Amino acid sequence: MTIDRRTLLLAGLALPVLSARASEPVTATDVLGRTVRLAAPARRIVLAQGRQLNALGLLHPDPVSLLAGWGNDLERQNADALARYRARFPAIDALPIVGDGGTANGFSLERAIALGPDLVVLSRSLAGTRRGPGDLVEKLEGAGIPVVVVDFFLEPLRDTVPSLRALGRLIGRDEQADKLIAFYEERMQRVASRVAGATRPSVFVHAHAGGYDCCMTAGQGTFNEFVHAAGGRNIAAAMLPGATGQIGLEQLISADPDVYVATGGTHLAKLGGLVLGLGIGEADAEASFAKLLATPSLSTLTAIEKRRAFGFWHLFNDTPLHVVAIEALAKWLHPERFRDIDPAATLAEGARFSAIPLDGTLWIAAPAAGKP
Repeated sequence: MTIDRRTLLLAGLALPVLSARASEPVTATDVLGRTVRLAAPARRIVLAQGRQLNALGLLHPDPVSLLAGWGNDLERQNADALARYRARFPAIDALPIVGDGGTANGFSLERAIALGPDLVVLSRSLAGTRRGPGDLVEKLEGAGIPVVVVDFFLEPLRDTVPSLRALGRLIGRDEQADKLIAFYEERMQRVASRVAGATRPSVFVHAHAGGYDCCMTAGQGTFNEFVHAAGGRNIAAAMLPGATGQIGLEQLISADPDVYVATGGTHLAKLGGLVLGLGIGEADAEASFAKLLATPSLSTLTAIEKRRAFGFWHLFNDTPLHVVAIEALAKWLHPERFRDIDPAATLAEGARFSAIPLDGTLWIAAPAAGKP
């Protein structure tokens, strides 16, 4: 599905004004249940993981202006979004780097402290259990730096709303956060009400499809929550104990799911995988998807033979706008219950909150039988 760039760019400019005075103390509760207190809304933030800009950019019209430093993982994980941030906010290239935010070892505690931030944003994976001498939360707080833990990846349906509420409060954007949360919850509740009582088809989510050996997928949390919310049953949930992992091709063929769903991104272009994402044209996406579905090891799956094969942007896995992917999934899994639902309209509405345009081919479906 291709989204019109001009429409979403104009929509993204309609943002509400700041809802809190810059000098007022603020208090929020993060996803670990910790109370975070600031003397005033944060204006020098360190994002341990650059990918958290996805959420910050839905709450503030110029999220880059709030940053004192950040992790460099966005270049690797979401280059298409980063290109849009660079185009609108050139100052992003001058931001100090605090390491690769993908792992605790990649994050430089010393660099973060030296920047003198008024807030550090950590994900659950970096914050860990808050036990032991290596705990980043404890060390940052020991240096007098407030920390908020948010997450949109490990258990997105549980953590998205409290994460948005905490971030919105701590940057003085309560009103924007409340509006975004209302939009998110209304759409999620609409999906839940329509899939209630439906038979759940079996689903396989092929992560980073076509770019690596088969088959990376989601176990617990992450895309498993997308599938469950959309009224499906993720076959890998019973095979993998962690959030992500790999199953063998034989396991996939033996399970023979009712529906095959691939995830793709611009990072797979050089690897010959499924290419979806911001700025990707429909023709390029369709060509990469056709190539993927023609892979001999996959083409024998019943779901692919019956054209019950679909794909969506992998980076839906770390943004509050994953509600759009869940809506698309629900429409694929239960077309009779979602005939009047248009995920493109939902994305356009969500894009009103975004600091960058969200145009491009972000999901795709196999053509019906008889069509090229």
